[in-house]
Amino acid sequence: MSIVKINAITVAPERMEEFARRFASRAGRVETAEGFEGFELLSPNDGREVCLVLTRWRSEADFQAWVRSADFSAGHAQHRAEGPVGSASEVWSFELLEQIGPGKAGVVPPG
Repeated sequence: MSIVKINAITVAPERMEEFARRFASRAGRVETAEGFEGFELLSPNDGREVCLVLTRWRSEADFQAWVRSADFSAGHAQHRAEGPVGSASEVWSFELLEQIGPGKAGVVPPG
C-alpha cells in the first residue's frame, strides 16, 4: 500500500514565483530514490497562501530512508543557504486507499 506525504507550505503571494523557481532548480534526486512513486507541486489558484508538495512512496520505510539520505540533504541545501521562502510548513501523512485514473481504478488492497 502506498503512502502519501504532503508538505503544506505557507507562501506569501509575492514569494510564489521564488518558491516555484526553487523547486524547478532543485537537485531532482528524489526521482531515483528507492520506493519513490510520484511527485506533484501544487500552487493555489483560489486566494490561499498554502502550496502543497505531494510525494507518494511504496512504504513509510522508503520515505524515512529518503529523508535520512545524502540526496535529501543536497536537495534541501538551497533552502538552508538562501533562507526559507515560506513562513510555515507542516507535513501530513496518508495511506492510499483508492486510486482512479487512466489504467488505475478501485480500492488499493491493504498492505
